[in-house]
Amino acid sequence: MEFDSHIVIAEIFGTGLLVLLGDGVVAGVLLAKSKSQNAGWIVITAAWAFAVFVGVVVAGPISGAHLNPAVTIGLAVSGGITWGQVPEYLIGEFIGAFIGAILVTVHYWDHFKATEDQGLKLAVYSTGPNIRNYGLNFVSEVIGTFVLVFVVLAFATNGTEGGVAMGPGGLAALGALPVALLVFSIGLSLGGTTGYAINPARDLGPRIIHAILPVPGKGDSDWGYAWVPVVGPIVGGILAAVIFNVVWVNGMGM
Repeated sequence: MEFDSHIVIAEIFGTGLLVLLGDGVVAGVLLAKSKSQNAGWIVITAAWAFAVFVGVVVAGPISGAHLNPAVTIGLAVSGGITWGQVPEYLIGEFIGAFIGAILVTVHYWDHFKATEDQGLKLAVYSTGPNIRNYGLNFVSEVIGTFVLVFVVLAFATNGTEGGVAMGPGGLAALGALPVALLVFSIGLSLGGTTGYAINPARDLGPRIIHAILPVPGKGDSDWGYAWVPVVGPIVGGILAAVIFNVVWVNGMGM
C-alpha cells in the first residue's frame, strides 16, 4: 500500500490541537498565577472533551480523526482500517502530540517559572495516579479505553451493515459532538483514578517533551509509571475491538 501523507498531516494537526488544548487547560488550572488556576476537575474534563471536538472537526474529513494509537490499533483489529495504514496514523499522532506539548510549554513558560511544585509541572504533560498501584492503575486505563473504543465502534456501525465503517472520514461522518461527549463522560466517571490518559500519544508524547525541554524547575518525568498509560490503553482498545466483533458484529449480525 502506498504511504498516504494526507493521513499523517491530518493526524498531526488533529492530535496537535488535541494536546495543545487538552494540556493547555491542565496548565491553566494547575500552574501559578494563571487566571484559571484552581478552576477544578470539571473544567479540565470539559476542556479535554472540547479539545477532542476540535481535533475531530479538523482531521475527521481526511483521516477519520483517530488522534489516538489505541483507537488506531483497535480499528485495525476490528477491520475498520488495514494494518498497513497503522504506521501512517501513529506517525501523525506522535508528531502532533510533540508539537502540541511544545506549544503549551511556550505558551505557559512564565507560569512554569512561577510554579514551585514539580509534580504540577509534570501533570501538565502527562497523567499520574492519585494512589500509585500499578496493577489497578493499569486496569483503570484498560477500562477507560475499552469504553472509548467500544463506543466509537458502536458509533461507526450505526446505520451500516457488515461491520465497522471507520476508514478516512469515519468519525467525521459520525459528527464530532458524540465523540466529545463520550470523552467528557469517561473523564467525569472514570478519570479520577489515573487522570484518564486513554491515549498513548497524548501521554507519552508530552512526557518525552517534558524530559527533553528545559522546563523551568522541572523534576523527573516519572518513567517508572510511563508504561501504564501506554500499555493500558492499547490493551483496552484491543479488548474492545475483539469483544465488539465477537458479540456485536458476529453475534448480533450487524
